[in-house]
Amino acid sequence: MFQELFKRPHEIRRHVAGPLLNERLQFLSHCAAQGAARSSLRNLASHLLILVDQLDLSERRRITRTEIEAAAKGWAQRQPDLHGTEDAPLPKSTSRFIWHATQWLDFLGCLETSVSPPHRFAQFIGEFARYMREERDLSQQTIDRRCREVEIFLTELCGQRLSLSDLSITHFDEAFLHRINQAGYARRSVKFQASILRSFFHYAEQRGWCQCGLAEAIRAPRIYRHETLPFSPTWEDVQRLLATANSTSQRDIRDRAILLLLAVYGLRAGEVRRLQLDDLDWGHELLRIRRVKQGPVQQLPLSYTVGEAILRYLREVRPRSTFREVFLPLRAPLRPLTSQAISMIVITRWRLLDVTLEHYGSHSLRHACATRLINEGFSLKEIGDQLGHRDLNTTRIYTKVDLSHLREVADLDFGGLLCD
Repeated sequence: MFQELFKRPHEIRRHVAGPLLNERLQFLSHCAAQGAARSSLRNLASHLLILVDQLDLSERRRITRTEIEAAAKGWAQRQPDLHGTEDAPLPKSTSRFIWHATQWLDFLGCLETSVSPPHRFAQFIGEFARYMREERDLSQQTIDRRCREVEIFLTELCGQRLSLSDLSITHFDEAFLHRINQAGYARRSVKFQASILRSFFHYAEQRGWCQCGLAEAIRAPRIYRHETLPFSPTWEDVQRLLATANSTSQRDIRDRAILLLLAVYGLRAGEVRRLQLDDLDWGHELLRIRRVKQGPVQQLPLSYTVGEAILRYLREVRPRSTFREVFLPLRAPLRPLTSQAISMIVITRWRLLDVTLEHYGSHSLRHACATRLINEGFSLKEIGDQLGHRDLNTTRIYTKVDLSHLREVADLDFGGLLCD
């Protein structure tokens, strides 16, 4: 590989003669397979030699992050001062050193990761997770979210002194009031957290971990049904958002395909992230969706506009990769885009426009899709199927923004009814 990256014989000899030759070659080959450019591989090869020298790696051994950070700081301080000041820090050099070191050592299995002490309620939460997975058949995403909320609350409620059996309803009431009055939590968020705690303590009661009747006593702020409108942008605003990705740049071509999937199909960010090349059935013009929530793979007709946008991305932009997921970063290291990255694409582009929304993430386009279908007369069952809802009550929230039908009611003349 070094013969392909370097031209001068002395450079090639230097890289071949360095310590941990096989380990460096393995990592360079791995990065090349992930789509790294030749110039990036050349720089990486040089940095690996620096790492070997600074970390004194004559042979493979375990390295801690503290050692890496200390070596990075020492190496950066020895670099030429480009700013005309003595002992000027070079954060870019330091961060690059740390990044390459952690990536390489983690690839080799030589990175010593510090293990934080287990949460004092880890065993209880672990058993609760098993119950949700094996007996309630909940999705892993839901299980992780609930376990995280339970862990946060138990840490806040119990600290280092109280056990589950010590908890009374007073502890919950005080915690909820603090969150609403001092911490600035929305009532809807507190209600959601209370429902998770109620579920956990129902299970805890069955196992004898806490006082009987505690779960039923947990009360949260009352939320009146449909008291708020969904945070839905207008379809005209969605068209303006799509227009921000109309150029021929690689980023715009990729982002336009993502935005169309979110807006036209109302997909969740996680469903776009899970979309694989095999899910695009070009022959039958079908799109297979792997829902975030539990359920079978769903097949939807592949819209011509969406299909053309995805096809252009695949032909002109998507890097070659062994990953089967459709959407990847534009530059190495290549890995499937995360749900957070997809949501950030939407947030960034909304902020280019003069649009006021309660939330700017990818779910704003899901709400816009549902609202548009409602206003065009589709039934709740049809909309629920499109969005992958298992419960029509989840879909019913969008009836609050059926503005065209509300206007018809507002235009009725009730004067004759008042004359009798």
